[in-house]
Amino acid sequence: MHDPAPTDDPNPAWRRLTEPDEVAAALIDLVRRRGSAHYEEAIDQTTHARQAGALAMADGASDQLVVAAFLHDIGHFLLDDAERQARLAEVDLHHEDVGSRFLANWFPPTVTEPIRLHVAAKRFLCAETPAYLASLSPASVASLGMQGGPMSPDEVASFRHELRHRDACALRIWDDRAKVPDAITPTLDVFEQLIVSVLAT
Repeated sequence: MHDPAPTDDPNPAWRRLTEPDEVAAALIDLVRRRGSAHYEEAIDQTTHARQAGALAMADGASDQLVVAAFLHDIGHFLLDDAERQARLAEVDLHHEDVGSRFLANWFPPTVTEPIRLHVAAKRFLCAETPAYLASLSPASVASLGMQGGPMSPDEVASFRHELRHRDACALRIWDDRAKVPDAITPTLDVFEQLIVSVLAT
């Protein structure tokens, strides 16, 4: 088990959470408390998470991949104030690594690996599909520069060898589409129960 990511979150008992319902409740509580912040998009982080999860559901993704879509930006929630300062300094804090390491305390690679790779998937898709790059939101284009820009041919080849690279690309597409104000999505309670189900298997 990895140590949870450093965070000033007021819940100091993360390491003691072992039961699926406890873990799910704590994650949803984190989303409720920290998800109202906008992140240079037209919607807040909670709405973005719910939309990404809903898009994965609509595409018939596995429960593990739906949970990954819903939790893909959990690193933003954990970093919170530090990320706001980093944006001013144009520094990438690698929220995808923070989130995947944190979630690896409880979740299998089928959940954590697509999350770890979802920023790399953006760079991969930009290199492989010019139309994809043209479809990105202004905020996503701006962050692409900090994240390394489109992949080089060697990076593309390396990414293709990642076991979960296809899941990461699917997650990335849902991530990009999950920015619609007023979209109808499942409630947080629905995602909480799905998290419990995934953790219990």
